[in-house]
Amino acid sequence: QEQLVESGGGLVQAGDSLRLSCATSGRTFSTSTMGWFRQAPGKDREFVAAITWSGGTTYYADSVKGRFIISRDKAKNTMSLQMSNLKPEDTAAYYCAARGAPYSWGSQTNSDEYDYWGQGTQVTVSS
Repeated sequence: QEQLVESGGGLVQAGDSLRLSCATSGRTFSTSTMGWFRQAPGKDREFVAAITWSGGTTYYADSVKGRFIISRDKAKNTMSLQMSNLKPEDTAAYYCAARGAPYSWGSQTNSDEYDYWGQGTQVTVSS
């Protein structure tokens, strides 16, 4: 069974850094676009960042550009999100996601384009 499991969330202060990880199992996602989304209470799920199967191309939401870095380690079947200079508005549950179709890019900000999801990890940033 395909599985994505996030880890690394927590409570931090504004300006701090945090690294989220997403471990995959059950199938290979080595040919899949993967991404991070987040959802704050009372708000819709929003796109954060995406990365191609090779890791050679990345894309970020304007709100996190310059502060977050997405990466993946294909040998370890993991994806990470390095978050720096965190702000209270970054507070949300963070989800990793993966596409089922191989070598598929485009519309990477659309959550409907992702077939597999983790259970989420909470990030809380205090001011």
